[in-house]
Formats: sequence, structure tokens, C-alpha cells
Amino acid sequence: MSTATVPGVTARDHDDDNGWPRLVEAVRASGQYDTPAEAERVTRTVLAALGAHVIGDERVDLARALPDEAARLIAAQIPATHRLTAARFVDEVASRTPGATPATARWDVSSVLSVLPPLIGDDLVTRILTQLPPGYALLFGRADLSPAA
Repeated sequence: MSTATVPGVTARDHDDDNGWPRLVEAVRASGQYDTPAEAERVTRTVLAALGAHVIGDERVDLARALPDEAARLIAAQIPATHRLTAARFVDEVASRTPGATPATARWDVSSVLSVLPPLIGDDLVTRILTQLPPGYALLFGRADLSPAA
């Protein structure tokens, strides 16, 4: 795992009852949300959407690396039958969020996914990005260096 951390959140928080609140607080800070409730709603929505699109060993490893509540959100999703582009993934999150626009949904997605790399490690992020269509790297806070299709 990566040795980088999100302030207040560590890779071992899945063993800690405080892991979920710390993850939500990291998302609140990342996305500059006004309340913990808003950050929790966004975190739940984005992780549930992500859980449908990460499959196989990467899905299992992602769930293991996250706090228990986040792991349940990932594991509870039925795997999607088709891969969404990053833009369609953002649209899917927008459709699950009352009053969302594509711009606010992109903010929400990036606010959640960008706090995951320090928790789950760079190797797992790379494995996840390898199975997703191009464009997701930016959502995880990484440069997208894949060749244009």
C-alpha cells in the first residue's frame, strides 16, 4: 500500500469503528461540503456507483482496503453488464443525485475518488484504472496518460 495518507484517514481504518467517519470527513474536506451529512450522501452515492463497475479481484481488494461501511457499499452492488466511459459514469452519479448537474456530479465523483488512492494504495488504483475505460484517472486525481482512442 501507499504510505501517503489523507489527513485523519489511514489504510488500517477498515479495522476501526472510526474509519467511516474519517473517510466521510476526508471527502467533506476534499469537496468543501458544508456538512458531514452532505459529504456522507456524496460518498455513499459515488462508492455505490463505483462498486458496480469494479469487478473481480480488484473489487474484492478495494472492499478490503476501505472502512467496513464503504466495503459494504462496494460489495452490495450488482456488477454492471457494460463498462461506462468516465463521462457516462459521472452522468450515472448525476442521475442518482437529486438536483445534480454534470458539473456538480463530476465534483462529487472527484471529491470521493481522489481521497481513495492514499487509502487503497497506488498499485490497486492502477489495477482498477486498467480495467476501466480511459478517462477515470482524472477522477482519481491522477494524470491520464493513456493514448487517445
